[in-house]
Amino acid sequence: MNRTTLAPPAARLAACAARLATRAARLAACAALITFFPACSKTKAAEEKPAAKAPAAAKPAKAPTDHPEHSDEPEHEELPKRVKLTPRAVADAKIETAPAARKVLANVLELPGEIAADPDRIAKIASPVAGRLEQVSFREGSTVQKGEVLAAVRVPDFARAKADLAGSVARAQAAKLNADRLTELASKGLAADQEVRSARAEADALDAQAKAAGELVRAMGSPGDAVSSRIVLRAPIAGVVTRRDAVVGQPVSTEATIATIANLSEAWFLGRVFEKDLGRLRVGSATEVRLNAFPDQPFAGKLEYIGREIDPVARTLTARVRLTNEEDRLRIGLFGVAKVEITSGTPRTAALVVPRTAVIDAFDKKIVFVREADGDFELHEVVLGEGALGEVEVVSGLRENEPVVVRGAFTLKSAVLRGTLAEAE
Repeated sequence: MNRTTLAPPAARLAACAARLATRAARLAACAALITFFPACSKTKAAEEKPAAKAPAAAKPAKAPTDHPEHSDEPEHEELPKRVKLTPRAVADAKIETAPAARKVLANVLELPGEIAADPDRIAKIASPVAGRLEQVSFREGSTVQKGEVLAAVRVPDFARAKADLAGSVARAQAAKLNADRLTELASKGLAADQEVRSARAEADALDAQAKAAGELVRAMGSPGDAVSSRIVLRAPIAGVVTRRDAVVGQPVSTEATIATIANLSEAWFLGRVFEKDLGRLRVGSATEVRLNAFPDQPFAGKLEYIGREIDPVARTLTARVRLTNEEDRLRIGLFGVAKVEITSGTPRTAALVVPRTAVIDAFDKKIVFVREADGDFELHEVVLGEGALGEVEVVSGLRENEPVVVRGAFTLKSAVLRGTLAEAE
């Protein structure tokens, strides 16, 4: 029987220690491999990844805007600084220049008020007799000429009035012929003088009746040349129909107004003057009116009349300014403010001043055009100060005596905008 030879205890302990050391070395090697491979992956990914682009230059912060509703839109391009026009284009546009000068702006008094029609330039249309509308030939807003047919009214009593006129005329003519015949007979001794006087009196009475009947027919709106129950209403003035109250078939009376016509080629601005300011106003003073509907378009005029009766409630008087209706913008009832030149008040200092016609708006900027020595027009952005009666103070952006375009600036603005659009395309 074979027996396994057992090693001594010391040898067995040494062998176990050797095996434990070998296992510890293997574990350490595995841990090193686990740490190494992730690092290699990251390094390889970094090598394969393309180089990052250089950061773009930071854009300047966008200036705050007064129009938040347009905050998502791109900023406007810079406006061209110079405009060149041919001499023919300058002449056609009637461009005029004037030097920017220093002067003292006039003191003004502001009067709130509204536009009203001149009573001599307004007409209300009504039927001279009661009847029924048979025809309407106008619309609200229509422009009509003097004498133009507006409507026709059927009047049942009109035919009777014309028939009475015709009968009266015929009887008057017959009586006159009879009186003439008797007069001739009396001259021959064949008729008595009393008979002649009676015939002449009857002829005169019938003639008076015929004339009265003719006046009645003419007052009803017809010359009375035909028997008809239809009268025609015509425009007494030229103008615009501002109001219509007429429908075919409706009954009309002598008190009812079926149309209002206004000629607004000229109109009144009626301003309110407080008692304390009455002594500062003078009839004939230069005036500038700005309406709420058109704040950028002043209307020039003169103070024509200052009322003589104070409103007992508001304690104000009426100041009347006559205006010319430029570009057909004046409307009855528009509110606004009139600036009237006055001689009293705090004295102002001299400032650089240009006419308001020289200043125009472009891309939310106030600009003027200056004509250079070579004939080109240079655009200047300006900052404005106070204004009065067609003139405005320039705080910055312009020098004294520079030739500023005071007429035709909108033509130059159009040229600038065309150039901007061409660059955008």
